[in-house]
Amino acid sequence: MASSSTTDAPLFVLPIGSSGDLACFQPQPKIYVLLFKSPPDNRLTPEFCKTFLLALNIIDHRLPKGVVVTSSTIQKFYSNGLDFEAAIKIKGFFEDSLKGSSYPMPTVALINGHAFAAGFMTAMMHDYRIMNPHKGYLCLNELDFGAALKPAMASIFKEKVPRPDTFRTMILESKRFNALEALKEGIIDGVGTWDNTIAFIHEMKLLGRADTGVYGKLKEEMWRETVRHLEVGDAAEEAEINTRLQAANLRSEKAIGLVEEWETRIGRTKL
Repeated sequence: MASSSTTDAPLFVLPIGSSGDLACFQPQPKIYVLLFKSPPDNRLTPEFCKTFLLALNIIDHRLPKGVVVTSSTIQKFYSNGLDFEAAIKIKGFFEDSLKGSSYPMPTVALINGHAFAAGFMTAMMHDYRIMNPHKGYLCLNELDFGAALKPAMASIFKEKVPRPDTFRTMILESKRFNALEALKEGIIDGVGTWDNTIAFIHEMKLLGRADTGVYGKLKEEMWRETVRHLEVGDAAEEAEINTRLQAANLRSEKAIGLVEEWETRIGRTKL
């Protein structure tokens, strides 16, 4: 992080479990920098997500409206994704881990290293993304470890990635995008480090965007599908998934019946 930010005392520091923390700095008026560290790779654990959301709420309700920047002090990783065990076991954990798409101030993810799976999704929940041009990849690697995408996981990319073919490549090929590739595909808004991020905030005139009080409401409408998936939570999602599974099972049974009918007709059961 830039020295002007780290030499000043943080506005507040919150613990993440027993070995991590999240510190909020204010390098310039109304620019709030959240620096997190949760060894070894900033995995999105329940403790991480609760702390992250608390920090956002503190800024929203106790500080003047401005711009929030998030980044990691672990150089290799922005975040390596969900704590998969917790995501399966804890009701509502996934929704909590990805809230922030309708935050009432501009948000910027400074992606300092790898952002994989839900770590990538977390970066996408921000309004803008600046990425280290020399280190790190962005990747949705659910295909590689056999995890289905939940509706909110897919919708945030469908709504924010400009090109359908890039969306397809992300999900069905698990492509790893470096910073220049991500910039070309419109996934990020710029490359650089802290100085570039601060300059970007001023160039985009982000500091006054939240003053009228409708910034979050506008984002709720822009990203309506994602916000809806996050709001309805586990119960509605499970009901939707079960309906889809039942329909898929019926289609599969019908398909097998057609194959068996064909086999009977030609007098053979194996190709």
